Amino acid sequence: MSDAWQTDRLDLTGYLERLGLPAEPPSRAALDALHGAHVRTFTFDNIDVLLDQHPGVGLDALSDKFVQRGRGGYCFEHATVFAAALDRLGYDVERRLGRVGDPATGDVQGRTHMTVEVRLDGERLLCDPGFGMSLLRPAVLADGAVSDQSGWTYRVVRADLGWGLQRLRESGWEHTHTVEELPVLPVDVVMGHHYTSTFPGSHFRTSLMLTRHDQGRHVALTATTLTVRRPGETTEHRALAPGELADWLHALAVPLDAKEEARLLNRVARL
Repeated sequence: MSDAWQTDRLDLTGYLERLGLPAEPPSRAALDALHGAHVRTFTFDNIDVLLDQHPGVGLDALSDKFVQRGRGGYCFEHATVFAAALDRLGYDVERRLGRVGDPATGDVQGRTHMTVEVRLDGERLLCDPGFGMSLLRPAVLADGAVSDQSGWTYRVVRADLGWGLQRLRESGWEHTHTVEELPVLPVDVVMGHHYTSTFPGSHFRTSLMLTRHDQGRHVALTATTLTVRRPGETTEHRALAPGELADWLHALAVPLDAKEEARLLNRVARL
């Protein structure tokens, strides 16, 4: 399956240099370090979707975008890059698709979220580098398994066809998404990406989403709002002041050239 995913097209050396990590044999410590470095290095965002310049989910394009330019993206991109790197480093990897939302309320989406499962030392681990509020390190896939993510608490629960991931919030456990155990082929990722990036009603087409784990906090921006989460503290959520979005693009070190930034700010103003 590695050949089908064309993992050789990822610039692995450049990727590891971006993360500031050496190539190491598979281990839980090395995997934790890779996951944490990835989500701190690359933003979760839909910028290229809004700018109608998305390069697709092939590894040639993603290697150029992530490794050469230092840009981020959304789940299909993050998981494809991360899985390719792990594959090349010798990990036992499965790509997985899932549904965002809580099945208990019926508020669920199509299979438009992508994650990575790793089997290591007798454990199954959920890697989720491409979610808006991403895990900082892998979570054990076992019913009721709780993991501390640098002060944020998550829990895995058994669900129909797979596993649910929940985050502990002030009001209790919030079901973020459900990852299914069905086989995933490269064409499934292409189709999911095509829908989320082109369907007029897709929320990736209708609103800015930009998040980053940054210096003990998680920052999330939309076209009009700022949300800052810090472990153990009250969440800050407020409207953006006029012109503040540009300041945050710079503060979060989003690597856009001047023309891209101007186009993005113009596009966001029209949302």
